[in-house]
Amino acid sequence: MKKLLILPLAALCVSATFYLAGDPSSAPKNWFNLSFAETGTHGVGTERAYKELLAGKKADTIIVAVIDGGVDYTHEDLKNVMWHNPGEIPGNKIDDDKNGYVDDIYGWNFIGGANGENVHHDNLELTRQYRTLKKKFKNKTAEDVPASEKAEFERYLSIQKDYNKEYDDSKKTFDNIANFRRMNNGYKEEIMKRTGKDTVTYADVMEHNPSDQYKKYQLLLKTAILKKPEDWTSLNEELEEGYEAYNNRLEYHLNVDYDPRNIVGDNYDDATERFYGNADIKGPEPFHGTHVAGIIGAQRGNGLGMDGVSNAVKIMGIRVVPDGDERDKDVANGIRYAVDNGAKVINMSFGKSYSHNKGIVDEAVKYAESKGVLLVHAAGNDSKDNDATNNFPNPRYENGGAATNWIEIGALNWRTGKNSCAPFTNYGQKNVDVFAPGVDIYSCAPESKYRNASGTSMACPVTAGVATVILNYYPTMTPAQVKSTIENSSDRSIAKKKVIIPGEKKKKAKFSTFSRTGGMVDLYAAIKMLQNPAPAGK
Repeated sequence: MKKLLILPLAALCVSATFYLAGDPSSAPKNWFNLSFAETGTHGVGTERAYKELLAGKKADTIIVAVIDGGVDYTHEDLKNVMWHNPGEIPGNKIDDDKNGYVDDIYGWNFIGGANGENVHHDNLELTRQYRTLKKKFKNKTAEDVPASEKAEFERYLSIQKDYNKEYDDSKKTFDNIANFRRMNNGYKEEIMKRTGKDTVTYADVMEHNPSDQYKKYQLLLKTAILKKPEDWTSLNEELEEGYEAYNNRLEYHLNVDYDPRNIVGDNYDDATERFYGNADIKGPEPFHGTHVAGIIGAQRGNGLGMDGVSNAVKIMGIRVVPDGDERDKDVANGIRYAVDNGAKVINMSFGKSYSHNKGIVDEAVKYAESKGVLLVHAAGNDSKDNDATNNFPNPRYENGGAATNWIEIGALNWRTGKNSCAPFTNYGQKNVDVFAPGVDIYSCAPESKYRNASGTSMACPVTAGVATVILNYYPTMTPAQVKSTIENSSDRSIAKKKVIIPGEKKKKAKFSTFSRTGGMVDLYAAIKMLQNPAPAGK
């Protein structure tokens, strides 16, 4: 599931406390492309690398697949960098290049139906597994289950416990948000009644003399929430987004009676089935994938919006992630489609806590490995230690061994010192490789708009962009070599410094304990390393 953090919705209203985390207006412009050495901001040094190391050098164009929830291929900053399938004639409803996918001009949508309908919402994988096991074991006790099914029954009880906790926590959060939203809307209605206006501004809030019903609420606004005028806009936007997000969580993600897979029309039980879906890579809600694509390769130097990391990229859109958890079959097919159609880097800003068929994804990862394709994956936004909890997909194969073409990314804050880690990021000294910018990242939004978003979902494409630039100028490098270059050149200047542990308020640990390298992605250092390799034996 693409756990998008525009602001931390999961913490929106808990125990009557409202959180406005992050301050996009204070984040340095284009900060993820800035140099930490030059500016003191945790950027990757994109601009410095182009100016000092890559000026005048030839760049090979690299295809990067964005496996996500949809990409707006018409966006003003993306339309010139979108991949166009050279073997396909648009709109003729013929599979011209005989790759099994009809009219796949910009990529493919594995969660759409042949009739053009699309899956928008889906369950969590936890819900899907609970639904299946519940059908078999509902109202049964251990005494009712034969010995051959004991292990499966124990798994059912474990998943039932996890499901019930997830549902209860989500319902509590939704109720808190709904109550806060109801109070806020009532407060606004009172102001509109008194002023005769149909909107409420920050000035109106500050000047309003509330009735007794809203005195405490206004005090909360003035003392704890509204530090500057734009906070009033943010508050209202986040309440609506939070309400919708948690309503969807209850209505779709955790609803055992909801299953939209019939829209796709595949044989879901056949994990080897590959040819299904439709050519609509945009889908019903393409914000997340559009934002990701912009970070990797929004057209540089055109005076529009923002600049992506790579200046020589073609973005291939592959839609497999709904509002809910992605399905392993679709992920595997998305990887294979990307590989077969020329992608050299695949961005995967999604993940989940349960896996339905890890084996089928492992086979696709091995296939990508055999074809020299690098996979860049987001570590997740749960403030969890990935060494201690499950996070899928991952590079560890079920039958032993691990992928050499996989790099796992945690998220950095633009704030420095003790706040260097994004407060939401997952981490892991064994299972997260390196950290990259992931808070208040300004990038593309649908309909040629732009906005800030936060998440390891943003740190992942920053790193994918860095990998792409490396391949732009050193196209013969293998995925293992690109990964090694990113890791070995990573900035370790804060490795020994103590920073707040993600998910904690004050508790600290050395930054080096959050990843294998203890480093921050640094494109400038990576290119410099490649231009001036260490002598043999050093």
